[in-house]
Order: sequence, then C-alpha cells, then structure tokens
Amino acid sequence: MGNMTTMDQVDQARAELLAQLDWTRKRTEILVCSLPEAQLDVPWHPGVNPPLWEMGHAAFFYEVFVFNLLDGTPSYDPSMDDLWDSFHIDHRDRWNRDLFPGRAQTLEYFNTIYDRVAQRIESDPLTDQALYLYRYAIYHQNMHIESLIWCRQTVGYPAPPGTDFYRPAPGEQHDGDALIPAGEWLIGMPGESGDYAREDFAFDNEKPRFTVHLDQFAVSRCLVSNRQFIEFIEDGGYRRPELWSFGGRKWLQTESDVALVHGSNEPLLRLPRHPLYWRWHDEHWQERVFDGWRAPEPDAPVTHVTFWEAEAWCRWAGRRLPTEFEWEVAALGNRPGEPFRRFPWGNVAPDDWHADLNGRAMARNPVCDFPEGDSPFGCRQMTGTVWEWTSSQFFPYDGFKVDMYPFMSTLQFGDHRVTRGGSCATSSCLIRGTYRQAYLPQRSDVYTGFRTCALGT
Repeated sequence: MGNMTTMDQVDQARAELLAQLDWTRKRTEILVCSLPEAQLDVPWHPGVNPPLWEMGHAAFFYEVFVFNLLDGTPSYDPSMDDLWDSFHIDHRDRWNRDLFPGRAQTLEYFNTIYDRVAQRIESDPLTDQALYLYRYAIYHQNMHIESLIWCRQTVGYPAPPGTDFYRPAPGEQHDGDALIPAGEWLIGMPGESGDYAREDFAFDNEKPRFTVHLDQFAVSRCLVSNRQFIEFIEDGGYRRPELWSFGGRKWLQTESDVALVHGSNEPLLRLPRHPLYWRWHDEHWQERVFDGWRAPEPDAPVTHVTFWEAEAWCRWAGRRLPTEFEWEVAALGNRPGEPFRRFPWGNVAPDDWHADLNGRAMARNPVCDFPEGDSPFGCRQMTGTVWEWTSSQFFPYDGFKVDMYPFMSTLQFGDHRVTRGGSCATSSCLIRGTYRQAYLPQRSDVYTGFRTCALGT
C-alpha cells in the first residue's frame, strides 16, 4: 500500500493515533489496576473475562496485528502466545491463575508493547495499511474496555473510576414517533473489505455500502424507559405466554429451569419476572447498579434486557422492533448524492453533551436527555446509552469480504441479533452510526435496551 499523500495528513493521523493509543492505554490500566488483588479473581461467568487476561490479550493483539503483520517481528514471549490468543485457550481456562503471570508481570508486558507501538507510530512510515492496522488494534482494545466495564456490573464490583451518575435536568418531554418518509437510503460504509480507507475506518461487517428502498415508517423518538417497562411487568407481561414468541417462551422455560435447579419453588413460566439486576424489595422495585441497590430512575432507559424481553414488550404495547436498516436510516438519514453523516448530529466527534459514552453516566439519564445528539428526524440517544435491539439477524452485506481479522464477524453470522448505536460503556472513538454489534438473543449482561416502531407504517 502507498504512503499518505501530504505531510499534513501524516502529522494529523499520527497525532490522532497517539492520542487514541494513550487514552486506551490509560483507561485499561485504570480499569484493571483500580481493583484490589482479591477482585482480580472474578467469579466465572460466560459473558466476562478475568481482567488480567483482558490486559494481556490486548497487548498480544497489537503484537499480531502490528508487529507480526507489518514487520515479521517475533513475539515478546512466544510461550505465552496460545494463552493470550482467544482462539487457542478455552474460556474457562482463562481463570487458571497458575497459567498466567501476575499483575506486575502482565502490566510490564502490556506497557512494553504499548511503548513499542507508540514508538513505531512516531518513527516508521505511515502507510495506508499501517494506519488501518493501528486503528484496528486500538479499536479492538476499546471493545475490551467495554467488557471490563460490564464485568464490574456482572459481578457486583464498585463502579469504575471516572463514573459520574450525573443527571442533567431532563428538559422538555420528547415522546411520540418520528415519521420517516419512503425513499432510497444509504446503508453502511464505503469500500470493500481490505481497502485501507484513510478517513473512514470500518469493520468488514459494515461494508460495502449500498442503497436500500424503505417504505414509510414511524419510529419512537426515545428509548423505552423503566417507567414504561414497569407497566409491562405489573400487567403480568412475564406471565402471559401469548406475548412471547416460541424463542421467547423457550428462554422463559430455560430461565425457570435454572431457577428451580438453584432452589426456587416458583412454578415454571413465572421466572424470570423482571429485567436482570432488578428485584422486588420492601414493596418497591430496586435495580443493582454495580455494587449498590437503588430505585430505578423512572425516566431512564430500561437496561440489561434480552431480545426476547424487548420483543414481548412490543407485542404487549402493539409495537414492533425496527429492522437494522430502519434503525440506521432513523439515526443517520444518509441519502445518495448527499453529504455523508457518521453520527446522528453530523460528523463532529461525540462528547459528553452528544451522548452517554465512555463509562460516564451509565444509562442513568432520562431518555429525553442529550438533545444535542438528535438525529435528522429528532430521534434521541441513538448513539451511546444502550445497544438497541433490532429485529434483524446478523448476516453479511452483499459483497462482504473477510477482513484482516477473520473472526471479527464470521462467528456471529446467522444466530446472533443485530444491535446498534453503542452503549454507555462504549468508547467514543469506536462508535459510529454504521457500526453493527451482534449478540445472542438471550444476552442481557451487556448494556442492551430498545426503541420501537409503530405497526402498519
């Protein structure tokens, strides 16, 4: 691949890379090193990894995708390669502390690799391929920053440093639907997989861009709130099989069986009866937020719900989930021949006024907050806050080509559901309106929520 064309482009790209690398490094260190030694041994859970393994895996990824691919450089410690590689070590084996170095050695490895990456960015030619691989490795690490945050929520640890449950004044009510006109719309990012775009990085599942025709539809301006979801619960939503699809009823049955195994005497189809991390206590609903129980904020979005719960709520309310194409159009409104918009509000990078990102407010703000982040159609909080369930299964776009990392998307195609928009735990450098995340429909340990569409539009 060729070099970038001007020195200004090179200098700007270097500065952006170094700033992102430094933020990513510091954020990872804070999330891991703020834990006392005893809390490094997190309980086993299928949705999390031990924090020290996350740190070593991130450094290993830089070795593979920067030094091995670009320079053919041997690994820092070849004997550890299979242990840091997520496709060579079983998930449960990552909890075997006898296999891995301790905090001090892992941190030394982590910082050594980050120093080498920073030095290479500063001194080596910044080809298009090198720029792409630097971004790939940095963004991959930011995915693991998000999982380090939801790990703390999963196991009930204190909130990470930097979390601020700041709730600005909710402002005006912003409910109802936005009407999206019929027409031709752009979906995805430009270029085919394997192209090293200088300005618009994208993962393989976002490419290549295409045009889609959509009929007119109406989508809610705001996310479904705790207040709205409590109405579903108190109307017997979890106990009404007619509201649940076959998959949803199977999930209810499975969760009930798990509860019975652990000693509950509740009859089947009565558990679960509320979102994950909720409980009924002293005649009130409570929600566990990291290591503390508190009343759910009524106007904050319902969070940590499965696809099946979102689908059942829609049937109860006479609504439906948007398809992922409807979601992207409502968020970005990109049309052929018009300037391309990366975020709902335009192309300015997100900050604390546009969106709930970077592990700050943690989805505690009312659904009508962040008006600066509105989409062209007036839809709010379509970036950050919660990953929004769509009705779409996760499939490749026509013309899909596997990227540098062959497992970024391919292992999820077919049985995962598409979520969009990022969450409160997502890094702002990672997210954009075309970004596609995929989760199994039963996942609720991640920060998932939803908005809905009107039927018959």
